Amino acid sequence: MAVPKKKTSKSKRDMRKAVWKRKAVAQAQKALSLGKSILTGQARGFYYPTDDDEESEES
Repeated sequence: MAVPKKKTSKSKRDMRKAVWKRKAVAQAQKALSLGKSILTGQARGFYYPTDDDEESEES
């Protein structure tokens, strides 16, 4: 079984965790921004089915 040879320092551990959290915050910000733009109708380049399209296909 593989085991680490030496203990990772607290600063290195915290640095890695901070990078991971920063990436998560950036993704959350992008998702929130995209959601807001979709709700306001200002989304550009993001295509999704709307209720109007589904009704016209069924008729």
